[in-house]
Amino acid sequence: MKILLIDACGAAASLALADSARHAPAVFAQSVLAERSAAATLVPAVRDLLAGAKIELKDLDAIAVIHGPGSFTGVRIGVAAAKGLSEGTGKPVIAISRLAVLASLCPAERVHPVLDAGRGEFYVGSYRGMECLHEELLTHEQLCALMGGAPGVVCVCEQRVAEALQGMTPCVVAEPVAADAYALACAAYTAKTFADVAALDANYLRRADAEMLEKQRAAHHPSEQKRSPGTPAQAKAK
Repeated sequence: MKILLIDACGAAASLALADSARHAPAVFAQSVLAERSAAATLVPAVRDLLAGAKIELKDLDAIAVIHGPGSFTGVRIGVAAAKGLSEGTGKPVIAISRLAVLASLCPAERVHPVLDAGRGEFYVGSYRGMECLHEELLTHEQLCALMGGAPGVVCVCEQRVAEALQGMTPCVVAEPVAADAYALACAAYTAKTFADVAALDANYLRRADAEMLEKQRAAHHPSEQKRSPGTPAQAKAK
């Protein structure tokens, strides 16, 4: 089983190629892009990674993408790349939460992965093994209240989050990269838990801001808005 893994949620996007038929390690090729360069370099980097491994897109069994939460722009780029590659090859897409990847890096049965969401808020998940119990956006006060009576370990990968939650004695791990999602991707592939490519969306958790960014993008590219079916601009024209 050959899988291409894509993660553009953080400042630096990363890619990985894995093949379950290979001797360990299954992840045999990786690439980390320059910070904030994913918009221009992600697709060429995929091409280069495949070429270096002497693998063609048609040889892949699936494409796995970390679809957030994280950088709104990065998440959109990663999801768009995965959808484009899938539509061009017919390969299935596996969508994986970044919180799930973070939780998988902490050696505990019950894990609460936490990521910085800015504005004093946090993206928070609750996982039992690979099972997601819930994910939500919480303030520091809400997070403290939640963890006050919840079993399990808090897992973080950002220093500022570790400092903000030091009273919870969090498990601090390295920031996840694409390769870290391999086990989750394998489990999803085996269970045939594939995303509906046409409906696949980013896992923002903060939906209002995501919609605001989309409106700003449309405002800066009015020609695209006019071409989109059913937009207010078209309604007015009719």
